[in-house]
Amino acid sequence: MTQSPPSTPTANARVFSGVQPSGALHLGNYLGALVKFVDLQHRMECLYCVVDLHAITAWQDPKALAQQTREIAAAYFAAGVDPKKAIVFAQSAVPEHTELAWIFNCVARVGWLDRMTQFKDKSGKDKEGASVGLYTYPVLQAADILLYKATHVPVGEDQKQHLELTRDIAGKFNHDFEAPDFFPLPDALIEGPGARVMSLRDGMAKMSKSDPSDQSRINLTDDADAIAAKIRKARTDPAPLPDNLEELKTRPEADNLVGIYAALTAETKIQVLLRYAGQGFGQGFKRDLADRLVERLAPVSGEMRRMLADSAEIDRILAAGADRARALASPILAATKRIVGFTGA
Repeated sequence: MTQSPPSTPTANARVFSGVQPSGALHLGNYLGALVKFVDLQHRMECLYCVVDLHAITAWQDPKALAQQTREIAAAYFAAGVDPKKAIVFAQSAVPEHTELAWIFNCVARVGWLDRMTQFKDKSGKDKEGASVGLYTYPVLQAADILLYKATHVPVGEDQKQHLELTRDIAGKFNHDFEAPDFFPLPDALIEGPGARVMSLRDGMAKMSKSDPSDQSRINLTDDADAIAAKIRKARTDPAPLPDNLEELKTRPEADNLVGIYAALTAETKIQVLLRYAGQGFGQGFKRDLADRLVERLAPVSGEMRRMLADSAEIDRILAAGADRARALASPILAATKRIVGFTGA
């Protein structure tokens, strides 16, 4: 597959990213995505989607899905995403996504999808019982990105393979239909600390909203007492904090907590270590980490609660964002259909 190296956006860059409304957002989403969304909106054109079409690749209760979509949008705005700067919308409100996905289904190869490790991880031993949507959702993800000719996509390590697939689909479309450079080959955008926050119960597993243990994550809606309790109970090891990165790397739970602290304070891990080296986790580090988390997340959770009390306002903002997104998407899809040979385009 075509490799997509991390890239620094240019002035003409267009960024696309999305979050699934399949559960409450947590600290990993905040540090790994939302903080970056806020920064990027000031430097380039950004589209931030609530990817509800992706969410239904696994069963979702319809009423819960609608509310979770609003919660994701509220989290975007509470974190600092400005709907006047960035385009924020629900994926299902822009039907061009699914139209382009079908065209890309006919461009992508089965062998490419067979190599997607996330399908294997998510379907587990019940591959035959998984939805077709779960198998093909990387193609829809490619359509999400290329529908706007996005040049950059903020991604974590677990999504880099899907971005490589997007580049392969774009390249094959351009080649097969003799349309050089029609679709860009988007680059991965990996910036700053906190890109990968791990579980509070297992330093080798990513913090996840699907983890059955609520103690494994800090939810954006957790209050100060809940945050303090979860950090206090977070798994560590009996040794004191080290004074060097080499030892820290061999201790995943310690590495995770130090990384979270560094991301919150915009410091390096070594700066954090030099402050707490030789101390046990309970000698002040965990207390200070909890205080930092409460200080950062309390305004976000408070603003989320305020916005969710007026769901009509969230719906209005999302509808306006969908109109802006369609204004960009419609001419690109129309041009794609003409290239393919559809007479109604």
